[in-house]
Amino acid sequence: MIRVGIVGVGFMGWIHYLAYQKVRSMKLAAVSSRDPKRLKGDWRGIKGNFGPPGAKIDLSGVAGYLTYEELLADESIDMVDLCLPPAIHAEYTIKAFEAGKHVLVEKPIAVSVADAKKMVKASQKYGKMLLTAHSLPFFPEYNFALKAARSGQYGKVLGGSFKRTISDPTWVDGFWDANKVGGPMVDLQIHDSHWIRLLFGMPTAVNSQGRMRGDVVEYVSSQFEFEDKSLVVNLNAGVIDQPTRSFAHGFEIHFEEATMLFDFCVIDDKPVLSMPLTVIPKKGKSKQPKLAGGDPVEAFIAEMKDAAASIESGTPSEILSGEIAADALVLCYKQTESVVKARKVKV
Repeated sequence: MIRVGIVGVGFMGWIHYLAYQKVRSMKLAAVSSRDPKRLKGDWRGIKGNFGPPGAKIDLSGVAGYLTYEELLADESIDMVDLCLPPAIHAEYTIKAFEAGKHVLVEKPIAVSVADAKKMVKASQKYGKMLLTAHSLPFFPEYNFALKAARSGQYGKVLGGSFKRTISDPTWVDGFWDANKVGGPMVDLQIHDSHWIRLLFGMPTAVNSQGRMRGDVVEYVSSQFEFEDKSLVVNLNAGVIDQPTRSFAHGFEIHFEEATMLFDFCVIDDKPVLSMPLTVIPKKGKSKQPKLAGGDPVEAFIAEMKDAAASIESGTPSEILSGEIAADALVLCYKQTESVVKARKVKV
């Protein structure tokens, strides 16, 4: 049984709490928060863009710590789950390694590439697992596509088009601060940079056009290059002033033997599945695979099970790998560099 301590009780801490209730190989053993009410189980008022609102919960049997240092001193904790602002991920991760804990850190792995590399090196130095909570590959449509790519079910992956947009996230403190959250590239588009890195490997160059807002890219259109020159991969992502369409994402992935389509958005606070996951084979009729789940929290349950398997096996899963998470962050900044310099840049 892996005993977990959640650090930071906000929206993601709440979603992770819900997920742990469904993972037999993990037990929530401690919570750290500066808010005494949260330590007593009053998580009402927590809201996010999916899942149920926060509630009053029973934390009997769960240790409550006002400081991070107190939680780290608890020798019964095996893994620290960091649900904190990304600018302090590196500091808190390294402290956890020094205390002999494994770490699951929310995405992005860090705000700066230098910090991400420090985290990876510290993981290697202390022999503790660095797992980065990139949840997107655990969502049913993306998970189906990843498994198809890994199995070769539809032949070689030839490329694809990916998209992700949100309206201005005025509820996120410091979202547009390059040093605090990192803007749309680091906080939002990193989902797809990580996804592209998983599917196709590390690009060799990127050519991006985009709009800036201050020091960060507001919206970007990127074309990626790879050692395999036959791969054709592009991405459009960022923030658009569109309050009634608060979220949109989707993909078109090309395989040798099929094309895979998916398109989803939220309009007027209602989900709109304009293109369910659809496989269009080279021969025969199109198919819409039956997918498990539907509740977004189920993706986080799968994520936690993967984290548990990583710790139990001693080998981090490909999806949660700190090294791949660091590569995704590099891709975000390379795209920003390409926008600023108005030319292709090497990765």
